[in-house]
Amino acid sequence: MPRTRLSPRDTLGEALAGMLRRPGRAVLTALGTVLGVGSFVAVLGLTATLSSQIDGRFNALTATEVTVEDIAARQDPFAAPGFPADAEQRLRQVAGIEHAGVLWTVRLDPSATLGSLPSGGTRATGTPVVAASPGAVAALAPTLQQGRLYDDFAERSHQRVVVIGSGVAERLGITTLATRPALYIGQEPFTVAGIISDVRRRPEHLLSVLVPRATAEELWGPPEPGAASMLISTELGAARQVAALAPLALRPDRPEHLKAVPPPDPRLLRSGVGSDLSALFLLLAGICLVIGAVGIANTTLVAVLERTAEIGLRRTLGARGRHVAAQFLTESAALGALGGLVGTSLGELTVVAVSLVRDWTPVIHPVTVAAAPLAGLLTGLLAGVHPAWRAARIEPAEALRR
Repeated sequence: MPRTRLSPRDTLGEALAGMLRRPGRAVLTALGTVLGVGSFVAVLGLTATLSSQIDGRFNALTATEVTVEDIAARQDPFAAPGFPADAEQRLRQVAGIEHAGVLWTVRLDPSATLGSLPSGGTRATGTPVVAASPGAVAALAPTLQQGRLYDDFAERSHQRVVVIGSGVAERLGITTLATRPALYIGQEPFTVAGIISDVRRRPEHLLSVLVPRATAEELWGPPEPGAASMLISTELGAARQVAALAPLALRPDRPEHLKAVPPPDPRLLRSGVGSDLSALFLLLAGICLVIGAVGIANTTLVAVLERTAEIGLRRTLGARGRHVAAQFLTESAALGALGGLVGTSLGELTVVAVSLVRDWTPVIHPVTVAAAPLAGLLTGLLAGVHPAWRAARIEPAEALRR
């Protein structure tokens, strides 16, 4: 028997002819790969887009926050408090700072109550009193519901004013500031200057009563060693520089008595969140690809059984087993590649559509776009191995008897 050859062009032509013989079945066969590759592209694109959004929000809030702690008592029990009285003025020399101030939780007498009357009346039991300078209150980034925040004048003149959260106001029955309601801390009356509905930093202070720092020192004395800290809000990108300079600006004589805590690197958070999301959703995309591969394998195997007589005739006319195997491998690989291309397009459209709805900037890496069709091609190729092997083992005489 003369040696036969099957060129790649002929192999591709036979594969396309086999696909077009039943186009409906070919489309349904490729649907699994379309879903798998589409999920793959959409998952990676949405993960990259979401990570970018997380990075931006993290930078806008946490990455612009610096905390300075008073550690003087740890090094010297007889050392003076770490924060000077003019701490806010000293930090104005440091570029990149928006707001800064000292705050601490006041330690009240156990018998002192907090309520609308000196004794009795509506009480807010367990509500902490926080001494906070005007800069610290501003650094919390509060949203005012009523009234106003106390300012530097209230601090300098030791005024008896407070700012409370909406939850505390509700517990005390304060619904309006038009009547200038009073709040008693122990026997000391304070005018409620403002009610805040939200804070962007330190949300626990929504359940606190904020008192000017100087007023708190006058009534209850200075903070205990190590109890005070300083909250600094910075411009974007200046946090680490501010953290390095703040101790020296506050205490040039003893900068080691203060410990500045810079924000963590936002890239680590983005990497961690992105890795978790990718691991979870890529597993789902992988399952879709496996389902697509099983669909292609089953359909190709059915096609082999249906075309047994055709395969026998080809073998009788001189086609070798590898030629038949190459034809079916090419057919399944073409179905996989077609599904990969369509799935890639659908995945990109999904990322863009979600980004438009959420007002995000879509992020799709070029490697993902390039690898997705190849994943479809590989899926189809692997799915066609067993059917092609079955087709290559069909004997001509047995096939022609059917």
